Amino acid sequence: MTLGAFVGSCSAGPIATYIGRKTSLYVAVVLIYVANIVMMSTDTIAGLYAGRLIIGLGNGFLMTFSQLYIQECSPARYRALMLGAFQFWTSFGALLGTIIDNFTAKIEGKNSYIIPLGLIFVVPAFLCAGMFFIPESPRWLLQHSKVEEARQALIWLRPDQETVEKEMQDIQNAIELENDLANGVSVWDMFAKPVDRRRTILAVAAVSTQAASGAMYMIAYGTYFFEMANVGNAFENSCILTALGVVAIMINIAVVTRIGRRRLFLTVGLTLCGFSQLIVAIVYTVDPGTQGTGKAIVGLSVMFIFAYNGMVSTYAWVSGGELPSQRLRSYTFGFAAAVGFLGAWLTTFTAPYFINPDSLNWGPKYGYIWFPSCLIAATFIFFFLPEVKGRTLEEIDEMFEQRLPAWKFSSYQCVGLTALEETLKGSGILAGGELDGEAARPSGDSEKATTENIENKA
Repeated sequence: MTLGAFVGSCSAGPIATYIGRKTSLYVAVVLIYVANIVMMSTDTIAGLYAGRLIIGLGNGFLMTFSQLYIQECSPARYRALMLGAFQFWTSFGALLGTIIDNFTAKIEGKNSYIIPLGLIFVVPAFLCAGMFFIPESPRWLLQHSKVEEARQALIWLRPDQETVEKEMQDIQNAIELENDLANGVSVWDMFAKPVDRRRTILAVAAVSTQAASGAMYMIAYGTYFFEMANVGNAFENSCILTALGVVAIMINIAVVTRIGRRRLFLTVGLTLCGFSQLIVAIVYTVDPGTQGTGKAIVGLSVMFIFAYNGMVSTYAWVSGGELPSQRLRSYTFGFAAAVGFLGAWLTTFTAPYFINPDSLNWGPKYGYIWFPSCLIAATFIFFFLPEVKGRTLEEIDEMFEQRLPAWKFSSYQCVGLTALEETLKGSGILAGGELDGEAARPSGDSEKATTENIENKA
């Protein structure tokens, strides 16, 4: 299933670019239905594997395309809020699925798994019904020269006519500037130019913080560790932990618009995740198998899930989607999501070799590996991830084109992409709307001069 999600995210770029965000979501729903039919009708292991691969492909599409749509359609102020709501429903669905599986597992025969699989048909049906009433991404429409459709989409999303015209102009200016800086779109464009390469690395790093936190190890094997802890019912404890994760996301939704600092939350969240796993490992090393150690594992697992769901998970997806350029957003975000799924697969695949008694028999001592992983990720985020809270996607484009260091993003005053384009032409980075050979790669001095020129105008 994770392999399918990886393949789905890898192919998301060209699919979303050519058929649109909304149509891509319909494709994802069709894949979910096909996979479900295969799994419900098969009686072989090969059939189940095929179904899980297809449903993973659909899940990869849903995770990528839905967040692309949210990123491009949400007002700047509410972008993180909307993605927080997306994370809430994802976690809430996981909680419902866990509870349903618990009850149906007691049923004799095929119905024990046919019932949960049958219920999967419900959510995509609601999704299709809801998508019938919403417009296509206005940014995608403008990229494909569908100006009037983009205007109507923005009017639906932003009823204020004055706001619509200004945002239309900003988006159009950003698209025109990107077209001046590069022609065409391909996978290699994510790495071809220094600015796009930087944005790709940052997007991948942001999404990969989820895997770097050790979340898949803690979540996927939570029930196993609760059994080792010997404190209460392991499955019920796992359900409670998932429910607390939902509560953490709800708290995050309540504060994200007011605070919403990506770098702050990711850095603090990763640090807490790292220390919670380190303490679990130390406690288990010193006094394994006791009730006191079991209680410590349960308590620190709660701390971990609050830090991960409340600080890491949402902001990882937010940053991964808002940092790429409009021209490459579906490619870059799809690639970042694919790397994230690959990291999740590696974690779940290798964890048994570390924790099982028949292998290395580390058990909770596996946390010794994830502590430095969390600290390395937190350090990278603190020093290199730009803070773009409250910025429009076009303002983010402007700041990246100015080659600002990460620490300058939060205080930079944007002047608009039209003024930026004129400045780039004046400095030789652009010449008559075309890249002027090696001038497209300014020296450090010319880049600094350009930045100072823009700041003086601001």
